[in-house]
Amino acid sequence: MPKGDGKTLAQNRKASHDYTIEETIEAGIELKGTEIKSIRRGSANLRDSYARVYQDEMYVYNMHIAPYEEGNRFNHDPLRTRKLLLKRKQIDKLFGESREKGYALIPLKLYIKNGYCKMLLGLAKGKKDYDKRHTLKAKEAKREMDRAMKGKY
Repeated sequence: MPKGDGKTLAQNRKASHDYTIEETIEAGIELKGTEIKSIRRGSANLRDSYARVYQDEMYVYNMHIAPYEEGNRFNHDPLRTRKLLLKRKQIDKLFGESREKGYALIPLKLYIKNGYCKMLLGLAKGKKDYDKRHTLKAKEAKREMDRAMKGKY
């Protein structure tokens, strides 16, 4: 099964627009009981989140998981820092690569795989404005070609 397969619960669509994704890696995520219930309900947002190494552990910051409605006093803080579950070699490799200028670790997708919540992390390099315009022009040209081909047949 390729990485990233499973039931997608949240996706960072803006990441491919703002960044050039050079490498992806699958990571487990440490969650509390009401958090996983809320994620399964589809109440997670990855838009402004990022991952970083802190004291030899990988954490994800600014990932918003809405409070579970039936959770009463056992609910969690929606923006709390969550630990990612990776092997030591993976953490060291990502830490070294993300220290280079212009690189960041960006959560791309949150999904369920074999009953566990997983996150697809991308090693990304920020795009300049002219790169974004070029990507949009190429996408528009492809859309126009597809539209023209569809009309012929």
